[in-house]
Amino acid sequence: MENYSRARVVEQPCVSPFAGLPADTPEVRVRDGSKIRNLLRFALSRLEVGLGRAQEEGEEPGPSPGPACSQLLFSASGRAVSKAITCAEVVKRRLKGLHQLTRLAQSTVLEVWEPLEAGAGLDSLTVSRKLPAVWILLSREPLDPEQPGYQAPGRYDALWAPEGASGPGPRTGPRRRRGGGGGRGRGSGRHTGRSREPGKGQ
Repeated sequence: MENYSRARVVEQPCVSPFAGLPADTPEVRVRDGSKIRNLLRFALSRLEVGLGRAQEEGEEPGPSPGPACSQLLFSASGRAVSKAITCAEVVKRRLKGLHQLTRLAQSTVLEVWEPLEAGAGLDSLTVSRKLPAVWILLSREPLDPEQPGYQAPGRYDALWAPEGASGPGPRTGPRRRRGGGGGRGRGSGRHTGRSREPGKGQ
C-alpha cells in the first residue's frame, strides 16, 4: 500500500437491534470525538424532569429535546464503544432505578484508497473493515429480564467490601521493611558484645 493514500472513509449505516421502540425515544450517537460532558448533559435532560434543554451541535441526531422520556438509547462503534459504556454507567448512577438492555453487533466501514501517481496505471481500492458496535437501552419502565443483555437496577455500593470486613484487602498498618529491619539488611541488627574468636591456626 505504499503507492496509495487513503482518500476517504465511509461508515455504513447500521440497523438498530431495538426495532420496537417508541418513535420519540432519543438516540445518542456517541462518536470518537464526542465530549462526555455534552453527551451526559443531553441524556440527563431527556430523562430527568425539570432540566433545561441541552442540545449540543453534532451530539443529538434525533428530534429536538422536549419533555422527559422514559427510555434513551446510546449507540457507538469502534473506539467510541468504551465512551458509550461510560456514559451509560454515569447516567445509571445519577438516576437510580434504570433498567438496562445491551446489544452487541458489527458495523461496516469502507476505506477508499487512491493511487499516489495518476499515470501509474493503478486503480483505486476499496477496503471493507468490521468494527464492534454497541447499543445500550436505558429505561425507567421495567424490561423483560429474560432477554440477553438485561441488567436490573441495583445498588452499586455492594461491589465494595464494608470497612472491617474479613478477607483480603489493602493493608492499613505500617509496612515492614525488608531484610529484618536493622542495619543494611543483614541479620537482625543486634550486637551481643562478644567479639569474634580467631579461627584455628591464628
